[in-house]
Amino acid sequence: LTQENEAWDTEPVFAPDGKTLCYLAMDRPGFEADRFHIELMDWATGTSKRIDFIYEDLKLSPHGLKFSGNGRTIYATAGYLGQRSIFKIYVKSGQATLVQKMGRNSSLNLLKGKLLFGQQSLESPTELFTISTSGKGLTQITDFNGEMLASALMGEPEQFTFSGWNDETVYAYVVKPYDWTEEKAAAGHQWPVAFLVHGGPQGSFGNDFHYRWNPQAYVGAGFTTVAVDFHGSTGYGQEFTDSISGHWGDRPLEDLEKGLAAALEMYRWMDGDRVVAAGASYGGYMINWMHGQPFSRNFKAFVNHDGNLDERMAYFDTEELWFPEWEHGGTPWSEGSGYGTFNPADHVQNWHVPTLVVHGALDYRVVDTQGMSTFTALRRQGVPARFLYFPDENHWVLKPQNSIQWHEEVMGWLTRWTQ
Repeated sequence: LTQENEAWDTEPVFAPDGKTLCYLAMDRPGFEADRFHIELMDWATGTSKRIDFIYEDLKLSPHGLKFSGNGRTIYATAGYLGQRSIFKIYVKSGQATLVQKMGRNSSLNLLKGKLLFGQQSLESPTELFTISTSGKGLTQITDFNGEMLASALMGEPEQFTFSGWNDETVYAYVVKPYDWTEEKAAAGHQWPVAFLVHGGPQGSFGNDFHYRWNPQAYVGAGFTTVAVDFHGSTGYGQEFTDSISGHWGDRPLEDLEKGLAAALEMYRWMDGDRVVAAGASYGGYMINWMHGQPFSRNFKAFVNHDGNLDERMAYFDTEELWFPEWEHGGTPWSEGSGYGTFNPADHVQNWHVPTLVVHGALDYRVVDTQGMSTFTALRRQGVPARFLYFPDENHWVLKPQNSIQWHEEVMGWLTRWTQ
């Protein structure tokens, strides 16, 4: 049906009258983080109408399309300024309005005059909610997790902004310590900081209850957390997302540096002398990259989970060849490609921060020798390091018992260097 488009087509759904097939499509082949737009295909003729989803001048990517009963409106979710919000899109005009902004919303279902959906946030796993189609009367209708959350050590999240690369606005989250009070803060009490770097790199540390990289887990271990949605993150317009390609080591690093400085200036109860950092996938790469840069002087310890050390060799190892070819501009032997521009392996002589390295044997995205090589570079120079290896995990730690061990090792390592 869509063979003329060599890029990604997905999430097909029929309009209520059966006459129109609605689906999402990208424009650029070989780029997984391109923006989705909506295609409306006339089922009888095969001709299509395109709807570009733009809200407040931001080019956003919709998901989970749901038609209204009369077919005149499409409801969808989309990453938006650190949230996954709910939008109403008018089929005839293509205009969009915001229905529900806050949280990570998903699994839309249309009831009479209302939407039923799942919502999670930095303060709760998914619960079911309803809201009117006009965006009024948000109501929580389940409380599966309330009793367990009441017994957990949780902190209050807060979003802040700062001027990052190119003086553009960058968003970030801080989650306060579980025992934070205004009285303690005013009295000069300070808490250590866990600085989290998201993967992707076209991803986001947004307002959601993550099951592998949850800021509240670090809060429970006694930290406050800071997570920056640096240039390249999703949910801030496609130009913002595109800005990281070919710039893995400069624009995001500038945002991370400025974001940490802004957080320490804004929240004086954060202890700038006890800051640790952790990341996975691209976040692990960034740990390795910033370890070789002057920025590393700000940190007491690192955690690198499934992160590349050598971008040149990583090309030959990965199962995802199209990804580095897009991000670095061709193959390692292509003229003008950027594999050596921001390559952590070329700066290991500067490493000095105690580092926990984690890797899975079944990771074919970032193969385990990248983690082993990182550990070798650390120990060969006498840098305190530990290597946690999961023979039965891939690019993610998915088994519950392994997850428990992962969290015990990570929190133990970070706590050790901030005592």
